[in-house]
Amino acid sequence: MMDEIQQRRVQITVVEPRRRLADFNLRELWDYRDLLLFLAWRDISIRYIQTLLCSSWAFVQPVLTMLVFTIFFGNMAGVPSEGVPYPVFTLAALLPWQYFSTTLGNAANSLVNNANLLSKVYFPRPLIPVTSLLPPAVDFLIAFVVLLGMMFFYRVAPTWNVIWLPAFMALAVVTALGAGLWFAAMNVKYRDVRYIVPVLVQFGIFVSPVAYPSRLVPAKWRALYALNPMAGVIEGFRWALLGTDSVPGSLIAVSSGAALILLVSGLFYFRHTEKTFADVI
Repeated sequence: MMDEIQQRRVQITVVEPRRRLADFNLRELWDYRDLLLFLAWRDISIRYIQTLLCSSWAFVQPVLTMLVFTIFFGNMAGVPSEGVPYPVFTLAALLPWQYFSTTLGNAANSLVNNANLLSKVYFPRPLIPVTSLLPPAVDFLIAFVVLLGMMFFYRVAPTWNVIWLPAFMALAVVTALGAGLWFAAMNVKYRDVRYIVPVLVQFGIFVSPVAYPSRLVPAKWRALYALNPMAGVIEGFRWALLGTDSVPGSLIAVSSGAALILLVSGLFYFRHTEKTFADVI
């Protein structure tokens, strides 16, 4: 009888007010990993269900953007490409940028899109923006295969620097999550945030070294330019995968610091505002 009772024992979660603003329980997120994976799978399914090109959409957008940049920046403007064929040069930058921009857009709208879930069920609220990190990762992997095919076509071989590639993708994740936490929390109260984010993304692609190398930025502006975390991500990604001429050490250091500040401040702001989500949303 006691064995049967023990088998039926369920987990009980006690919800208590947080004593500190920075109290962020990673163990609690791990306990709700099934919900995280379910929501991520739901988003992936919705993205590709009843679509004509199915998963091809993962690389259609960066490839088309690469063609436009190649024609106007590579051929007409003659922008240098660090000794790498320009199509490969710009596509290698578009992949981490697409991951960041897609994740940011999804995270910014994540709380509003899951309003019913927020107001009815308890779970750690940061789980919703964190879920936004996973579906774009699938798109990234599909598009990365296309990039490898282009590298093979242009006979661009990766160097030993490729071992640093996961570190730069981790930096992209930190940047996307930090910005996503900020905009997700703000979007609950200010609904015009959903219109601001696409504008920032369109502006950001040109203030990040996607279509050009960062060495074209005047020296007096490079310290300020490096405060853009995606500048370090993109230059580091290209250096690790393509073995470009310059090692962007100082740029990566400043961008990494900016990304960590963005993440920590995003967590603080999210924790500060999450107690009002269910009432405001």
